[in-house]
Amino acid sequence: MRWDNLTDTARDDAALFGADAVTTRTFDTPEFRGITFHEIRARSIVNRVPGASRMPFEWTVNPYRGCSHACVYCFARKTHSYLDLDTGLGFDSQIVVKVNAPELLRHQLASRRWHGEHIAMGTNVDCYQRAEGRYRLMPGIIAALRDHANPFSILTKGTLILRDLDLLRQAAAVTEVGISVSVGFTDTALWRTVEPGTPSPERRLDVVRTLTEHGIGCGVLMAPVIPFLGDSPDQLRATVRAIAASGATSVTPLVLHLRPGAREWFMAWLAEHHPYLVRRYERLYAEGAYAPKWYQRRITRHVHELAQEFGIGPWQPGAARQLPPPRAGERPTEQAAATTEPTQLTLL
Repeated sequence: MRWDNLTDTARDDAALFGADAVTTRTFDTPEFRGITFHEIRARSIVNRVPGASRMPFEWTVNPYRGCSHACVYCFARKTHSYLDLDTGLGFDSQIVVKVNAPELLRHQLASRRWHGEHIAMGTNVDCYQRAEGRYRLMPGIIAALRDHANPFSILTKGTLILRDLDLLRQAAAVTEVGISVSVGFTDTALWRTVEPGTPSPERRLDVVRTLTEHGIGCGVLMAPVIPFLGDSPDQLRATVRAIAASGATSVTPLVLHLRPGAREWFMAWLAEHHPYLVRRYERLYAEGAYAPKWYQRRITRHVHELAQEFGIGPWQPGAARQLPPPRAGERPTEQAAATTEPTQLTLL
């Protein structure tokens, strides 16, 4: 494996870690059977997003590479090829764990060169995938961000985020915190085939409901909307209705995109499960990784109309709210719990 060549930034001259820093483990337990973990001590954990990216943030933290959620469409699959790892089953079962992520982040946040910019998490692979249940990296990461009052956001499909509810409330008391849960559809049959390692959409919406009930506003990234499989008017209506019922502060639709690495894996899955759709996909994605603008606009308009009908609205720039500092003699957790107005989504 080309461990020495791996870098989390756009630069090619700074290796993330050396081969002598890798420890490979397997665990013979039901939840981790078939998964191999490569434990590494990273050299850097705060990563700058390339300038050409469409992402609305500049800095990310990714404590894991690879993801046992096994979403067939995951755009991050290509990153496994940088390690000479397979972007198909290897991406789902060969998980790189940056075991020193919390201490490294705390050190970088304390640096004079760091100016407290927003940090996004869960934007490459899910930081609350199954591995997090064993390695418990996120509590240390959130605590470091809380202690430095550094704004951050988390995008996840994992229910494990509720384990860190108290830490999230403490952080929300001192800085801007945005939480978003990804739910692209509520169709159970579709979920079981395209997102086999994830909690069900219903359980993810329970996460939204719980966070909101505890004073942490949570938006839903309705992603991906999958053409010809999850985009019918009835499917979109059912999904937006369920999102609204969960108490989500916002809903933001995102149509499936198929970047190299993900495209090959998804199209192979499509040929096996829905062969009649292969030619339609080839035509729809003939110009590249993204569906045509007319299709994206149609889906976005429809979802926003449904959101208005069900009483939620799309996210608006500048809507993030920083909670006031705790009152004298009040602990951050008490102040956050007493807040009834939710914190608006800041990630997407």
